[in-house]
Amino acid sequence: MIVKSVVENKEKYEVELIVEVSAEEFEAGLNKVYLKNRGSINVPGFRKGKAPRKVIEGMYGAGVFYEEALELVYPEACNAAIAEKGLDHVAPPQVEILTLGKEGFSFKALVTVRPEVTLKQYKGLEADKVLPTVTEAAVDKELQVFVDRATQLVTVDRAAELGDTTVIDYVGLKDNVPFAGGTAQDYSLELGSGTFIPGFEDGVVGMKAGDIKDIELTFPAEYHAEELAGAAVVFQVKCKEVKGKQPPVLDDEFAKDVSEFDTLAEFRASLKEKVIDRNMQQSEAQFRQALLGQLCDQIDIELPAGMIETQVDRFVDNYAARLEQQGITMDMYMQYMNIDMAKIREDLREPAILQTKQQLALDAVAAAEGIVITDEDVEAEVKKAAVNLGVPYERVADGLDRDNLKKDLARDKAMAVVAENAKANLVEVADNGEIEIKEITKEEVEAEKAEEKPKKKTTRKKKTETEEVKEEKVEE
Repeated sequence: MIVKSVVENKEKYEVELIVEVSAEEFEAGLNKVYLKNRGSINVPGFRKGKAPRKVIEGMYGAGVFYEEALELVYPEACNAAIAEKGLDHVAPPQVEILTLGKEGFSFKALVTVRPEVTLKQYKGLEADKVLPTVTEAAVDKELQVFVDRATQLVTVDRAAELGDTTVIDYVGLKDNVPFAGGTAQDYSLELGSGTFIPGFEDGVVGMKAGDIKDIELTFPAEYHAEELAGAAVVFQVKCKEVKGKQPPVLDDEFAKDVSEFDTLAEFRASLKEKVIDRNMQQSEAQFRQALLGQLCDQIDIELPAGMIETQVDRFVDNYAARLEQQGITMDMYMQYMNIDMAKIREDLREPAILQTKQQLALDAVAAAEGIVITDEDVEAEVKKAAVNLGVPYERVADGLDRDNLKKDLARDKAMAVVAENAKANLVEVADNGEIEIKEITKEEVEAEKAEEKPKKKTTRKKKTETEEVKEEKVEE
């Protein structure tokens, strides 16, 4: 491989390379392709897979293996050329084949390189930071999760109300004929859950055990079953049982049952601490996001088009992967949403520009601070992630792009430098939702957070270090 020409276009952050691949290098690629494909080629007079390459080329043409060999050889040659010239490329190169034959081939590669970023200021930035306040209502909401888990359903001798669960038999009739999927026995239905079509659950409200009732309804016009869409039907319903929710008594015994604390007061105090911690993390995240926006204003740059398109590609791939996890293909999603890929990419362009600017700004800070991420740093992060997720190390490490992880870790450290050297205007949100400036120091906020925490039961076994790490991650 020989780089014959290098042309720079600094305004567009592009470098054009003309690369020649020798006959020997191309021949090696041709032979690999021949060995790979010979077993699937039938040649009269030869057993399958035994026909010489020259015989196959004589039958199908001298260039029968050219295209596949080209696809095999040129990416490696292109990467070697980029590395030889020390180019920091930020997008897949655009390649154009110029010549191709038994003597080798040549191609032109248009390489988008990382733009030079001049960072004006990254220390001394200023942004509002919301104080981590917590109300009793917020603690009640946190407590309600445990109340709901401990709430039981008990049979009641009264008319069914919204929120109750009824055990019913029902038969759905259309034109006095039962329709498919419209019949069930001993079905437990929570009234108000929206499980059935509109009107059904409202019709069951007021029924008592033993009551029989006809509920006349009309299916929604957009109902998924075409034979029922917009159809008038009658449900014959028999109520067999009404169950009401019986919440637990909120006392010390309840606290012992659902937590590691001996009293309800201690349990509520722990929940309050949890809410404060969460609010502090959210406040810090919002503070850093505001600083990151200001940091982007400190760089003046026109992003290369290839860099933006590459980021859009990543967004599309990530979104497609999330859809696949739900059993949905991108084609299915586009059909359902009545959009095409052009529209998706258009919608992702602005977020791609923003994220690319953020990354460049943080990279500039990392360079200014001399931040270097070692292989040991990456290994420690992988082990930490495995512990926090509660999965084997290999599951996290396999397929991990360690170079990208290094970049992410460096950017995290760069953001920490920006935050540590920024001025936080501490504010709190008043009852009317408006932000008020408060005369309070960071030390006072940390002191409030460091107050003595409620004591846990001493009768429970001590947690392992791994369990404590997992809990800390969950609360984060």
